[in-house]
Amino acid sequence: MARESNSLSKSSVSDPSEMAVSFGFTKVGEGEKQVLVDDVFHKVADRYDLMNDLMSGGMHRVWKNAMVSSLNPPKEAARPWLHLDVAGGTGDIATRVVERSKRSVNSIVCDINGSMLGVGKERAAKAGLAEHIEFTQGNAEELPFPDKHFDAYTIAFGIRNVPQIEKALSEAHRVLKRGGRFMCLEFSEVDVPALDKVYDLFSFHAIPHIGKAVTGDGDPYSYLVESIRKFPTQERFAKMIRDAGFSRVTYRNYTGGIAALHSGWKI
Repeated sequence: MARESNSLSKSSVSDPSEMAVSFGFTKVGEGEKQVLVDDVFHKVADRYDLMNDLMSGGMHRVWKNAMVSSLNPPKEAARPWLHLDVAGGTGDIATRVVERSKRSVNSIVCDINGSMLGVGKERAAKAGLAEHIEFTQGNAEELPFPDKHFDAYTIAFGIRNVPQIEKALSEAHRVLKRGGRFMCLEFSEVDVPALDKVYDLFSFHAIPHIGKAVTGDGDPYSYLVESIRKFPTQERFAKMIRDAGFSRVTYRNYTGGIAALHSGWKI
């Protein structure tokens, strides 16, 4: 697909529904985005961590550790404690959650992309975590789980790739138990003067070229960079989380707003 922008602005959307027809800066037909996103992740599945290293300068590892520290899964659960990680096919977050809990909790990874799940299953087996991490193929907009089933829901660097974000947030609220926590780590809007310009130069000019040099294809990286700029700002996204029914909604910026950790509770 040609990487050409059109009428969509190169800034974050004012109407989140635009995300459903925004494949980066390119406007696509309704229902087309998911197919295009799937193709991106089929291409980068084997190099997912490398992709995030390129896009964050390696900082995604620090941010993910901070996310799991904030979640603070119980090390001695008095009852079964179940964690759902959506769009986390490679098991990156689930592995951290299980290991931080000293393997006292279990995680289910749900991802729409089979290639990503394949990488995750292989990694979990090698790490000896197959008994603690389950991998399920499913859509964030229509989760294949019952109501009030999970103690925690996490999604890291995945929700901006979901066409209908409002549906994904509604599903997150549905599958959480009362008292359950929603956490979303996502690239966001830089709020430090000068850093935003440096970040833009690096993102748009360096990352696609590095991606092409490393993987032979720069287009997936161009899309991923563009998708960050189209994602709602921290305040807009926080409002979407509240509108989905969550309480005590907060967010914390990391590295000047390059990423933000959003949190909400189902009360």
